[in-house]
Amino acid sequence: MVSEFRKDHELHKRRFGRNMGLGGVLIAFVLLVFGLTIVKISEGTSLQGFDHVVRPELILEAQ
Repeated sequence: MVSEFRKDHELHKRRFGRNMGLGGVLIAFVLLVFGLTIVKISEGTSLQGFDHVVRPELILEAQ
């Protein structure tokens, strides 16, 4: 039982090219986020967020 592979249709070749392009864009995005993370961590500054700070304009005044 020998099976032969059929030649790829032209549509498959175009789809493969689009998939490779999308894969390249996704890899570039992941590398960008990774690079920004490394820079942020290596800066040595405080990584503290400001969502826990009490801001006077957010406190409802007791009347």
